[in-house]
Amino acid sequence: MPTICNSHTVPVIESALEEAINEWHASVNTGDLRRSAQAVGDPIVVLGPKGAGPITPTQFAEWVERSGITLTPHSWHPVSEGLMVVEQQATWQESTNPIPVATVFRASGGKVTAALRLPTLQAALDMAYICRGMAATE
Repeated sequence: MPTICNSHTVPVIESALEEAINEWHASVNTGDLRRSAQAVGDPIVVLGPKGAGPITPTQFAEWVERSGITLTPHSWHPVSEGLMVVEQQATWQESTNPIPVATVFRASGGKVTAALRLPTLQAALDMAYICRGMAATE
């Protein structure tokens, strides 16, 4: 999708991280279980209100089906080459109003390898900077 800048059309060049996150959102939001399993690494590390830890792509697809969640990206916050926080509006089948959440994403090889969902943008940014700091000191 082009961006208009000073009356010139400039192509938007997405990073591999952004492409993986976009595919993750598309697969989750359409409820496509096969596509969801293909959009994530093996394992994918998850964090959410019902638990945390590594799960398989099949388990991730099962979660997509079970949760019925839709996560509409609202704002993107790059943390490093491999980490991005995305603020989202979450809805579920029984939802009447969207709820703001934010997810820390990590990707490798064109697949999302971590999706850590937190209740606020600030909490997600804090988590992402901790993760970045830990990776830098390995």
